[in-house]
Amino acid sequence: MGTKHQSSSDPISDPKKKRRVGFSKIVSSKEEVGSPDSFCIKPVDLNHFFEEDGKIYGYQNLKITIWVSSISFHAYADISFESTSDGGKGITDLKAALQNVFAENLVEKKDEFLDKFSSDRRYVKSVISTVAALKLTAANGHNGDSKFDPKEDTADLEVFRIVGEPVGHLYSRLVPFILLLIDGSNPIDVTDPRWEIYVLVEKAIAHQEDSHPNLLGFAAVYRFYRYPDSMRLRLGQILVLPPYQRKGYGGSLLKVLNNVAVSEDVYDLTVEEPEDSLQHVRTLIDVQRLFVFGPIQAALNSVVARLKQENFSKKVHSCQCGPPLSAVEDVRKSLKINRRQFLQCWEVLLYLGLDPIEKYLETYRTIVSSRIKADVIGKDSEGVGKRVIDVPTEYDQEASFVMYKSLNGDATNREMAENRSNQEEQLRQLVDERMKEIKLIAEKVSSLKHR
Repeated sequence: MGTKHQSSSDPISDPKKKRRVGFSKIVSSKEEVGSPDSFCIKPVDLNHFFEEDGKIYGYQNLKITIWVSSISFHAYADISFESTSDGGKGITDLKAALQNVFAENLVEKKDEFLDKFSSDRRYVKSVISTVAALKLTAANGHNGDSKFDPKEDTADLEVFRIVGEPVGHLYSRLVPFILLLIDGSNPIDVTDPRWEIYVLVEKAIAHQEDSHPNLLGFAAVYRFYRYPDSMRLRLGQILVLPPYQRKGYGGSLLKVLNNVAVSEDVYDLTVEEPEDSLQHVRTLIDVQRLFVFGPIQAALNSVVARLKQENFSKKVHSCQCGPPLSAVEDVRKSLKINRRQFLQCWEVLLYLGLDPIEKYLETYRTIVSSRIKADVIGKDSEGVGKRVIDVPTEYDQEASFVMYKSLNGDATNREMAENRSNQEEQLRQLVDERMKEIKLIAEKVSSLKHR
């Protein structure tokens, strides 16, 4: 649910393999098409869209530039190459491969693509014209407090919820952005009526006839039943279009979703496998909401006071540093923050409470380390001494195995010692990363609070 990034384990990172990429440019007018000043996302990895092995065959000096309209969301592929030759593996059908990404959004001729800027200039307006805008700020104070963002200007922004049949029409135009720009993404099932699309737009300029609302980003949310009589919301996909990223628009979308969850009194709002960048923004927003949420303050102050009075660095397991169950339930009921997310935020709240943090840093780090160890390493330790081996079978080979517990104590002890050393190093790295993230969020919350 974030921008695509190149993994070091990606086979195309092998220098012996030629990287096959395209250049994607997002344009909002026909004048920007072909201009060197148009917004460029590069490189865009197109390998996995070509053939089964992710390679393009038969072209010399191939270059693919994909122009995507932010007005109609149609695309045009400008393909150039010096020559083609069949080297024994055929010549890749580029058009068919690109069709897998853009489907009916792909326009064959450049002139037709340019014409779309005029013929479809009112597309976004037509999508949102029949639905009412949602509130960007909470009416009941549960989305935060004005002292955190007194200068936040949302006057030019609107968010609309699209449901029912229009979801499919809109989403089909947004699919190329999802496939190209969101890691590990797959299109949602638009035939399922429980999917909702929330679109963030910049308002059209008043009294200008040729002005139109500009789509900045969108979120796909799934609404599902929770026994016995409530609903849950799960954020499946969220994307701010590249030209508008790092301007706070993703946070605006998240705040609207929080408002919807609270106002409709759903059970909770969850996020499906959030990218680190999304989780950072989500936690920053939720910590601000929790910072002014009265029902948890007594419990929070109690834990902070005990941590300040005693040194738990050597007996952290005896310290009940987490929130009480009553606080977890209060937060879920009122703010719609689930337990897992609340515990992440709780650590930041403790950090903010232990002021000055330098005085209590050793104790605080021990708390974080113990929690991570219990969450990650503790689960793996249950399998010590167990072995899994494959067995020949005439059925599904991947599903056929035997597990047994080794009785070879010496070998097991040696492996345990090696595993323990590796686990300690991994734990240290995880703690370092978590401490860095907590510090960053805490500093941002503090700066917003003291504006």
